[in-house]
Amino acid sequence: MTTEHNKPQDEELKAEEVQVEQELVQDDAQTIGGEGDLDWNEEIEQIEQEASRVIELEAALHAAEAQVKEQQDSVLRAKAEVENMRRRSEQEIDKARKYALNKFAEELLPVIDNLERALQAANPEDEAVKPILEGVDMTHKSFVDTVAKFGLEAINPEGEAFNPELHQAIGIQESPDHESNTVMIVMQKGYQLNGRVIRPAMVMVAK
Repeated sequence: MTTEHNKPQDEELKAEEVQVEQELVQDDAQTIGGEGDLDWNEEIEQIEQEASRVIELEAALHAAEAQVKEQQDSVLRAKAEVENMRRRSEQEIDKARKYALNKFAEELLPVIDNLERALQAANPEDEAVKPILEGVDMTHKSFVDTVAKFGLEAINPEGEAFNPELHQAIGIQESPDHESNTVMIVMQKGYQLNGRVIRPAMVMVAK
């Protein structure tokens, strides 16, 4: 009887143990689930912080790139301005160098004219003046060669088309031997210094 009497008690004890174990399992599961939710929330928050930091860094990068570009543009503008100033200075210096002798060259032209007149007026067949004529001719050639080194060149357009930029017409004359608007006679040579006319040639133009 004792054994039969204890059997219901044993079954009740086993049932209670099973219930306790189930509750423990549920508590563990809830505990584990709560920790998982906590870790996941922290991970999401960390990702959001990192994303926000990335956005801030990208904005800073764009701002830095814009500033660098602006500085590069300023440097390029300054470089271009310096280059333009250097080019203008070189042009002014070159112009001053070319035309510094302009006034001096104008004063030399009458000397050249007089030497040429002397050569034209002298009689090359006269033995008495022949040595003097040769000396004048050598002086003239040497003088012309010297001033040519500094850019002074004669304008002697006989037989060429009339050019108002280089020639000054003192008269127009009909001529069957020349085409119309052609220089028939050069009354006085013109001169230019490094391409700049300092005295136009005085000419007679055919009609």
